[in-house]
Amino acid sequence: MKETIIVSGRGQITLPASMRRRLGIRAGGVLVVEDRKGKLVLRPAAIVELDTYTEEEIARWEREDRLAPGERSRILKKLGRKR
Repeated sequence: MKETIIVSGRGQITLPASMRRRLGIRAGGVLVVEDRKGKLVLRPAAIVELDTYTEEEIARWEREDRLAPGERSRILKKLGRKR
């Protein structure tokens, strides 16, 4: 499908409604634009939510995950490694 669109003075474009519907692009959606040898390619972006943690939370997890004395050597022995 080929369409002609106009770039506004602010550099904005409007994607034709038929293309947006077909590609599942909704208002507020995020797109990635790439320059591929002089051709612009638009594609939906993958959005990944990230959680942030405080230094205190990270320190607590490190304390909770600490191995008991001798536990590390028992694990390494089971794995057939020395250290």
